[in-house]
Parts: sequence; C-alpha cells; structure tokens
Amino acid sequence: MKRILTLVAVMALTAFSTISNAQTLKFGHIDSGELLQQMPEREQARVQLEKYAKQLEDQMAAMQTEFETKYQQYLEQADSLPQVLREAKESELTGIQQRFQAFQQTAQKDLSAKEGELLQPIIDKAKKAIDDVAAENGFIYVFDMSSGAILFNSDQSVDLLPLVLKKLGIQ
Repeated sequence: MKRILTLVAVMALTAFSTISNAQTLKFGHIDSGELLQQMPEREQARVQLEKYAKQLEDQMAAMQTEFETKYQQYLEQADSLPQVLREAKESELTGIQQRFQAFQQTAQKDLSAKEGELLQPIIDKAKKAIDDVAAENGFIYVFDMSSGAILFNSDQSVDLLPLVLKKLGIQ
C-alpha cells in the first residue's frame, strides 16, 4: 500500500511538473514588414534602388527618343525614298524597337536582382536579431504577423518588435 501511495505521489508530481512546464511555453509574434520599415538601412537601400532605377529609365528614355526621332525622319522622307532605302530605314526602326524591348525586359530583371541584393543583408540582420531576442528570452516559436496567415493572436503571445528594435539600437 505504501508503494502504491508513493507511486501515485510520484505520478502526481510528474503530472504537475509537466503541466507547469506546459504553462511556461513562450510564444511571440512580430510584424517583420514593420521591422524592416523601421530599419535605417532600408531607407538607404531604397535610395540606392531608386538611383539605379532612374539610370535604367534614363537609358530607356534615350532609346525611345532615338526611335521617335528616326521614325519622324522616316515619315518625312518615306515618300521620296527609293524602295531599298525605305526598307533599310524600316528594318533599322524594327531593330531599334526590338533592342528597346529586350533592354526593357533585361532592365526589369536587373532591377529585381538589385533589390534582392540590397535587401538581403537587411533581412538577414533582422532575422538574426529576431533569433537572438527569441533565444535570449526563451521563446519556442515566433510568428510573423506580416504574412497575414495568423488567424488568432492571444494576449499571451509577446510582441517582439520593441525588443528587436532595442536589440538593433533603433528608437
């Protein structure tokens, strides 16, 4: 009988310990989009990206101007040009238009690549800060609220944004 009571007591203590451990699980959340917006590096990346985009736009504008100028010249001279020259001008205009379209596609890809190149170090820095704060404070999960996939957020879930901003030295 004594052994049974001892066994029941040990099981009760184990169950109580398990329940208390379950209650100490810490969950956190953060809006990573808001975090990135508040990081000063994000503004610097935006400025660099805008400068790069402006260079590409200027080149496209120059190509467009070249096409329009040559097209206007063609229209003015088309009736007086021999067939061979007219076809050569038309071919030249088609080539300019094709180069413009190819440049436009390449510029779009380059701009996306440049954005990734500029943002990736910022994203990595934010992720490291989130990981560090979560580890330092004993969180087992941190949910990203910016994805919009979280359907419920309990009051017991801790918003890590202020802690991460502090870790990054952002006021």
